[in-house]
Amino acid sequence: MAEEIRVRFAPSPTGFLHIGGARTALFNWLYARNAKGTFILRIEDTDRTRSTDEYIDAIIEGMKWLGLDWDEGPFRQTDRFDVYRSYADKLLKEGKAYYCYCSAEELEARRKVAMAQGKSLKYDGRCRDLKEPVPGVTPAVRFRMPQQGQTVVEDLIRGNVVFENEQLDDLIILRSDGTPTYNLTVVVDDVDMRITHVIRGDDHLNNTPKQIQLYQAFGYAVPKFAHLPMILGADKTRLSKRHGATSVMAYYEMGYLPEALVNYLVRLGWSYGDQEVFTRDELIRYFSFENVGKAAAVFNPEKLLWLNSQYIMGTAPEKLAELVRPFLVKEQIITEDQPLDPAWLARAVQTLQERAKTLVELAASLRYYVAEDIIFNEKAKEKFLNEKSRDLLKELKDGVSALSEFSSPELEMLFKAIVEKHGVKLGVLAQPVRVAMTGGTESPGIYEVLEVLGKEKVLRRLEKAISLTG
Repeated sequence: MAEEIRVRFAPSPTGFLHIGGARTALFNWLYARNAKGTFILRIEDTDRTRSTDEYIDAIIEGMKWLGLDWDEGPFRQTDRFDVYRSYADKLLKEGKAYYCYCSAEELEARRKVAMAQGKSLKYDGRCRDLKEPVPGVTPAVRFRMPQQGQTVVEDLIRGNVVFENEQLDDLIILRSDGTPTYNLTVVVDDVDMRITHVIRGDDHLNNTPKQIQLYQAFGYAVPKFAHLPMILGADKTRLSKRHGATSVMAYYEMGYLPEALVNYLVRLGWSYGDQEVFTRDELIRYFSFENVGKAAAVFNPEKLLWLNSQYIMGTAPEKLAELVRPFLVKEQIITEDQPLDPAWLARAVQTLQERAKTLVELAASLRYYVAEDIIFNEKAKEKFLNEKSRDLLKELKDGVSALSEFSSPELEMLFKAIVEKHGVKLGVLAQPVRVAMTGGTESPGIYEVLEVLGKEKVLRRLEKAISLTG
């Protein structure tokens, strides 16, 4: 019987869910879904000074927005301190760990001396073979690393990565205050949660040989590892806030669709032929580590924006209308409790979705449809709402009032009749009307705009425009 694939995403809640963390979560999720395995969410909150419940909530919110559902968890490491101590006690009893009485100040002083002498900065092992405790000192617990040979990390992306054991430190696994350290907690959790594959950023690679030695000391099978290449900014330095937003929910605030961000994140380091745009089912079906690159990926905000525009274009207007409503409220175009007919809003959205790159842009474009009063571009108003257009606008208003059927075809016939009668080009009428309806000179097709606005609103705006012409 095939082994059940079990993977985990294990963020530290010392900040919001950022782009790098989201990609790690996504690759774990895709691998689990592809293999019909289990995806576990584990919160590594042992850093009590920096971990907050607010950040835990933000991470969960980001995961939910991206649609990365988990099968087990979220588990919190702070609920498991007794478990970690019992594992450390086991290593002490078996002579695989020892008490270290060196204070932080002593260790730092020795590091400075070693640095000045150009020697190794690793712990010098002076407590390794102590037979008696040091009175009046509460010790930390160190793991006894092998001092010869090699530790080989068999990585699904990088191949074999070899570490010389003589370069590795006797790492602290319990601090003197009794709190466990990262390398112990991660191994114990992965053992208890039966994790088969550890998929994480390559900034963790240097921890892996230490963790392999811990697995072996406990007598457990070592999981398979896959270390993802880091994400860089356009200047080839590590992605940070100065390259733009790095928090996942910042992209929600900027009006990105979660599907677009997921599609973009998966392409940071993974490919499938020349395909750029994927459905979620395709991502699950095609995902494998064979197609994950070894080189660092460069984050390109323009590419993400283009991809978002593709997803906006491909989303059903009804769904987009639902998604854009909170942005209409946020941009103060409507109030929270203002009723808007969903079917009407979907029609308005449909006229604009090919032009909008984000939901924020789409909301701004919808302003002239939704708002009672429009904001005029002063240059456009001066150029098109004047005595030259007054008679044409009056004639159009009378014609619209008389229409029994207010539809694009009927409006088109009315426009054509007026311009033919006056022997002018269509634009001579259409542009003043566009300014009268939208406040500016750019919009979807004018008949479409009028039909969506509806007869009453069109007549009110024509009346106002006429009053501005003289």
